Amino acid sequence: MILFPAIDILNGKCVRLLYGDYSKVTEYGNPVSMARRWAECGAEYLHIVDLDAAASGTCDINEDIIKELLLNVNIPVQIGGGIRTMSDIEHKLSMGVSRVILGTVCCDNPETVCAAIKEFGGERIVCGIDVKSGKVATNGWLTDSNIMPADLGRAMHNIGVRYAVYTDITKDGALSGVNVSGCKEMAVDTGLNIIASGGVSSVDDIRALRREKVYGAILGRALYENTVNLQDALKIAKE
Repeated sequence: MILFPAIDILNGKCVRLLYGDYSKVTEYGNPVSMARRWAECGAEYLHIVDLDAAASGTCDINEDIIKELLLNVNIPVQIGGGIRTMSDIEHKLSMGVSRVILGTVCCDNPETVCAAIKEFGGERIVCGIDVKSGKVATNGWLTDSNIMPADLGRAMHNIGVRYAVYTDITKDGALSGVNVSGCKEMAVDTGLNIIASGGVSSVDDIRALRREKVYGAILGRALYENTVNLQDALKIAKE
């Protein structure tokens, strides 16, 4: 099981939102410093989200910070936020990002995802499935759709997507426990390697996900509020 320390960037700061609400922000300092910290603790992979880009649909808002971050760590990085076109995808990958996370475009322009898979391969493209009230949310979680998460996951798997970040927005940033059953169901129903996002609050959540053979988990507020020690969590993930 792979753990992904999260670095969400808003107005140039490392932040966490509560339930994806841009008005409920907690700041945790410099994104580059945080990236170095998690890499030094043994992280295998980092999960970066440009929240400004996610809300605006313009993928290069915090680009200077992201470039500096990439220069300061030597572990793989996956990144999401505002990546909507083939040129956006190509640009991010050319910066040295290992994987790009596509959310809104998976719903609005699945042909772009298909083209990206053909061009770059399934290892480098991740589908972001962000769920609120049982349906997929888009545009930085600001827009509700009528798309069922499993339907989107199956459609993405059918065109060659291998990985999906499954976010339960009702859990995100709340330290209320991860939606283990939802992650397991998504993996079984879609055939995707699911990365759990939202609500991880303790190492017990990591153990529960590992027992269900969930591919990975994103650690956010739990790391920043010290309810999870990354080095301890990494050991448990490999048990």
